[in-house]
Order: sequence, then C-alpha cells, then structure tokens
Amino acid sequence: MDMPVLDHRGPEFARLCRRVLDGIKTIFKCAGPVIIYPASGTGAWEAALTNTLSPGDRVLMIETGHFATLWKNMSVRLGIQPEFIASDWRTGADPAAIEARLREDKAHTFKAVCVVHNETSTGCISHIDAVRKAIDAARHPALLMVDTISSLASIDYRHDEWGVDVTVGGSQKGLMLPPGLSFNALGSKALAAAKSAKLPKSFWGWEEMIAANKSGSFPYTPATNMLYGLAEAIDMLHEEGLENVFARHDRLAEATRRAVRAWGLEVWCREPKDYSSSLTAVLMPSGYSADAFRHAALRYFNISLGAGLTKLAGKVFRIGHLGDTNDLTIVGALAGVEMGLQIAGVPHKSVGVQAAIDYLVSVHDVPATSSVAEILPLHM
Repeated sequence: MDMPVLDHRGPEFARLCRRVLDGIKTIFKCAGPVIIYPASGTGAWEAALTNTLSPGDRVLMIETGHFATLWKNMSVRLGIQPEFIASDWRTGADPAAIEARLREDKAHTFKAVCVVHNETSTGCISHIDAVRKAIDAARHPALLMVDTISSLASIDYRHDEWGVDVTVGGSQKGLMLPPGLSFNALGSKALAAAKSAKLPKSFWGWEEMIAANKSGSFPYTPATNMLYGLAEAIDMLHEEGLENVFARHDRLAEATRRAVRAWGLEVWCREPKDYSSSLTAVLMPSGYSADAFRHAALRYFNISLGAGLTKLAGKVFRIGHLGDTNDLTIVGALAGVEMGLQIAGVPHKSVGVQAAIDYLVSVHDVPATSSVAEILPLHM
C-alpha cells in the first residue's frame, strides 16, 4: 500500500482496477461482478438492501448476534420491514426455521433472506449451503443475502455454488487490510431485482459502478492505495492456496478452543458444528467481568481482546485467529490471555497454552526420527 498515489483516471490505474476486480471474484468464488466501495462493511450492507428492494418490502432476518441485529436495524431505517427469527446467540441460523417460515409465506411477501455467515460477536457460523437448500425446499423466490465480513478468506465460502444472490464483504478481516474497502458480490437474480428496486441510492448504485468498472475506472474517487493492498492480499491468498488458508484457520481455531477448555472456561458457541474458524468467544465465570479482565490483559501484556457486545457486554471476551496469523502468533496470544487471567484473578487452570501447543504439534506431519539432524540438517 506504500505506493505513489495513482491518477485514478489514468491507464496504470485501469490495469490495477481490472486486476483487483478479476482477482476478488476468485475469493468470493463467483463469476458475476463484485462491486468495491471505499467504505466499511456497513456501507456494503446498505448497498445490498438499497439496490434490490423497495420501500415497504419485507425481509426475513435471523438474530444470530450483534451484527445481525445491526443489519436488521438498518433495514428499518431504510423503510424495509424485517421479520427477525429470534435465537439465544449461541448457534448459527437454523435452516429448518427459515424453511418453515418461508413455507408459511404463501403470497411470497418476503423479498429477501439475510444471514450473517460468521457472527463476529459470538463466534458462531451459519451454514449457507443449508440455508440455500431451505429456501429452495420452501419453493420461495426470496433473494439470499449473506454477510461474510468476518469469514471471507478465512472460512470456506462459495457464492455461486451455494446460490447466494448478494454477498457482503469487508477488507479488515481475512483480507488482511485496514478498514476502508467493502464489497457486494452479485448474482444474476440480484442484478435482475435491481432493475425494479425503488429504494433511493446514489453513492451505492450498482449500475454506475458496473458501467465504470468495464473500462477500469470508478464513478467517483476510489481508495487507490487500498486497492494496491487488495491486489497483494489476493496474491498472498493464492500463493498459500485457499484450501490451505481455510485449513490453517481451522487448525488455529481448534487450538484456541482446546486452550479455553483447558483453562476451565466455556466456549460461547454451543454447537460444535457452528464453531467459527475466525474467532472464539469465551464465557467468563459467574461474578467476573470480561471487561475488567480485558483491561488488565491490555495494560500489563499489551494484548487487545474483543469485547462482548450488547447482550454479551461484560460476559464474554473474544480471541481472533484470522488473517495473517500462524501457530506461533496464536500461541503468543494465548499466552497473553493466560497471563491476563492470572493477573486479573480469574479462576482458571494455567494449562491452556500447553494444551494448544500439544494440539498444534500433533497435527503437523513430522517424520518419525531419532535425530534432530534428520529434521534440520546442520550447515557448517
């Protein structure tokens, strides 16, 4: 990203623009256009809604956590009528509940189903392939919109294969960039819906973006240096291989959960099938403040842990294990947590880091040998 600022109307920028527009499709695994906004993920939420819906339209949303709730609140402010399927925030979206509600909607009044793939506030994922099957089983024409802000490039995601109509993404998680870029990956059904959608939009309009992108430009000033970073991030992901990226995140997530259990604490996500590979939310023992613990860990060990949000404020802390991280950095982070628990006086067993180390060592394919030299030959 530390590059000269390009003339965003010049030929060099046009080449960069085409490079990132083509490259980002491989991360979403989609053939259709991907819109790139100079915005946070919240902007991409709004773009998904305003480009496909009209005032008064009904949408079905699922209360998987804080960010699903924020998306619902946004829809209300935009003049959309959301119906929220409630949950206790400890699992992902329930495909059976979605199917049942859509079957009841005989008049097809729901125009979209909106699901958060990885709920950043809880560490629970929703199974988007199962949600797509639920919509199809109900024979309902609603669009499927999915938020991948904290799962893209960290957890397996397949826009086209899973029949998603609009996928929302952001730059600051698995893409390893600062905040500042957001995305809408589009399917043909969403593009068709956009032709009759009547919610007002200007900055967020897909039509102008798609037209400008064809010539390697944007309809307004883009975040030029962020696009340099995006091009490099895409290259890095493919150099490692997306399947290897997902396997690395799975491995670090499991190591983290083993540490949590060894400490004697509880993983907030209740269902193993819904465990997130991006982050783990940890429930504090009764009577102990997660925020007080987080403040102690930050003060004494300079480790910044995620806070509990809204319903979970003070009850959980969150350990991120996504993006540009590896076995060693995760062990370091877990050591910071363990030291923080000790200095904050939180009841725990000081064996979590060792549990994570034992797991990480066990999953690496180290050849059986009696000599260190056979693993690492000495060069004299």
